[in-house]
Amino acid sequence: MNLKLPGKIRRSELRLAIDMLMVSLLVIFALFLAANQFLINPPYVDPERYPVRGIDVSSHNGTINLDAAASDGIEFIFIKASEGSEHKDTNFNINYDKARKAGLKTGAYHYFRFDKDGVKQARNFLEALNHRHLDLGIAIDVEEAGNAHGVDTTDVKRRLRDMVDYLNLLGHRVMLYTNRDGYYDYIAEEFQGSPLWICSFNRVPINADWTFWQYDHHGRVKGIKGDVDLNAYVGSRKDWDYNFGGKEQAK
Repeated sequence: MNLKLPGKIRRSELRLAIDMLMVSLLVIFALFLAANQFLINPPYVDPERYPVRGIDVSSHNGTINLDAAASDGIEFIFIKASEGSEHKDTNFNINYDKARKAGLKTGAYHYFRFDKDGVKQARNFLEALNHRHLDLGIAIDVEEAGNAHGVDTTDVKRRLRDMVDYLNLLGHRVMLYTNRDGYYDYIAEEFQGSPLWICSFNRVPINADWTFWQYDHHGRVKGIKGDVDLNAYVGSRKDWDYNFGGKEQAK
């Protein structure tokens, strides 16, 4: 009888455990590299195909210099105006004034709260806008990031429909901002034909018609400290001028 057999078994189990640990560490490292590469390198956005570039901002971007951003090639901007049924972005007014002064084509957006009444959110949005002229119109930001958890999808769609209908009845053409998951979960079936502003880090944003593409959360633009969201317009320079009248008319 070999009395050392249990020891050999334990050594074999130890080697197996070490091997499994090494494999797990290699997998984690590979995933880290992939995620890091994904965050650092946004998709290539062909400047010939998408010549018109813009940004979107909120109070989180702090004090910004939009004259400098315009000199850096930025031509349009979406500015956060409100969130939910009560909150208004503290920098909306000043960011709007700066955008107009810089000659940027300007739009405004509202962060939609899944757990708040749609009509109340529409009214809050309109109060924040206060009848300001918006070249690009208004957008509703529909995404799970930072939103309430556990809200039934049916309830989210109903509240969003209430908000969109209220704004449409007052003559607004509502654009919807979202990512791929949000598009298929809340928008694709319910809001067919609505203008779409898509957030995507793929070279082909989405298999659907879209007007604006947010392709980078870590962009760098003159006049803005730190990261800023970068966007592209779907069409050509000729399309842009036809639809939005040229840069000089923003003032």
